[in-house]
Amino acid sequence: MSRSLSIAPERKSFAPLVAFILLLLGAAFLQNTVGSRQVLLLVVGAALGLTLYHAAFGFTSAWRVFINDRRGAGLRAQMIMLSVAVLLFFPALGSGTLFGQPVVGLVAPVGISVVFGAFIFGIGMQLGGGCASGTLFTVGGGNARMLVTLFFFICGSVIATHHADWWFALPSLPATSIVKSLGVVPALLLSLAIFGVIAAVTVRLEKARHGQLEAGVTSEHQGLRRFLRGPWPLVWGAIGLALLNYATLALAGRPWGITSAFALWGAKAVSGLGVDVSSWGFWQVPSNAKALAAPVWEDITSVMDIGIILGALLAAGLAGRFAPSLKIPARSLLAAVIGGLLLGYGSRLAYGCNIGAYFSGIASGSLHGWVWLVAAFLGNSVGVRLRPFFFVGERPQVALSGC
Repeated sequence: MSRSLSIAPERKSFAPLVAFILLLLGAAFLQNTVGSRQVLLLVVGAALGLTLYHAAFGFTSAWRVFINDRRGAGLRAQMIMLSVAVLLFFPALGSGTLFGQPVVGLVAPVGISVVFGAFIFGIGMQLGGGCASGTLFTVGGGNARMLVTLFFFICGSVIATHHADWWFALPSLPATSIVKSLGVVPALLLSLAIFGVIAAVTVRLEKARHGQLEAGVTSEHQGLRRFLRGPWPLVWGAIGLALLNYATLALAGRPWGITSAFALWGAKAVSGLGVDVSSWGFWQVPSNAKALAAPVWEDITSVMDIGIILGALLAAGLAGRFAPSLKIPARSLLAAVIGGLLLGYGSRLAYGCNIGAYFSGIASGSLHGWVWLVAAFLGNSVGVRLRPFFFVGERPQVALSGC
């Protein structure tokens, strides 16, 4: 069965023009207030949003399809993405510089907070209807329900920063990078071997259940028209995301992340209501304190997140599928609330989400990225079994969608 997109039929809209104008205005503002690097990061964010939307690169749906029906195309695409990423990242991280600029990976400790945080994040993925990247690009694509997930994602994030001291004091292993521990070449060979094993297992399980692998996505468009209007093959999305993460590393000096911005937005909002969040331990860490005190447009992750939303809006408009709907069943709405809270809370405890911890963590050679993957996959397995209560009449999904 070919991959499908959970989006509306083609229709004309002003979404591409609106997205393009907003990107131009945002670029002009950033150029005048921050500088050209921030402009380039906005553009990279927009390119990520367009790539995520056109390739329907949803981590949540890929895992749900595999858990429910043993269809592994989405997981194999993730292994391709990670393979390209480590080939690009490990040499740069091993030397500590990229194009003459210092770079560091997203390497975090491995402890109870990571295991628990990733596990509840996995549950939240299935109830909320998306991961961190999925939430942003589906919001940009016009999914009104995901606005609820995003709001409570932000709420859960800021609540977690209030509790972070307790969680981070629990037992943990030190931050470990296999690039630093093993060396670039051994770390590469080990990572590529694991990716290959995971891909091979998905092929074996899919063929055992269905006899053959799922056919790839098709499109009525070809060439440049398909690039602009989609849908893209998953491989395009996998390679595109890896290359754009590498561009982020070059521009920002560290890999792509998403959810730290949600905690920052929530903290600024709560602070505006009179709560002294600066007294919380999490916001006394120098880098976090600096971000809290500075304007939000100086925050790299915030600028890229806005870019993702605008890029997805542009992609949805180009595809003729921007069609927001406010008809959200009550149970689905409740799932968005619970899922959003779990996503936000879990991502802070686990030092990141499917992007910052899983994608960029593994691309950085961080051991915590692999632990996150296992714990989050187990959480997704639980979340998949909870979904029928919130999504009445839902049948096992056998095709990938964009969330």
